[in-house]
Amino acid sequence: MTSTPPASSLDPSVAARLKRGPDGLVPAIAQQYDTGEVLMLGWMDDEALHRTLTTGRCTYWSRSRREYWVKGDTSGHIQKVVSVALDCDADTVLVKVDQTGAACHTGDRTCFDADVLPLSAPQ
Repeated sequence: MTSTPPASSLDPSVAARLKRGPDGLVPAIAQQYDTGEVLMLGWMDDEALHRTLTTGRCTYWSRSRREYWVKGDTSGHIQKVVSVALDCDADTVLVKVDQTGAACHTGDRTCFDADVLPLSAPQ
């Protein structure tokens, strides 16, 4: 489903580089800054990225609720932004954070703890 993203204050030079999906979103990976632990994947549009860059707190676009949410506003499990980078194709954002509490909505430290798949390929 294609939709026009809301107006944003994102720096135009950054906005011009972003490669968004048809829905106007880019995946945003949250990573613990000091351990490298991958915490979660969220979605950002231009405004969510602008808010993340200017407030020091991760702001995501909720695809199900169709609204912005700041990680930790209701749970207290905040993500304090340490750095933000685009990948080489400018189609994914990496946000290095200092995570307080659980990153996953299930209460797990990361969204990738609970369902580790077995490898059958030789190591």
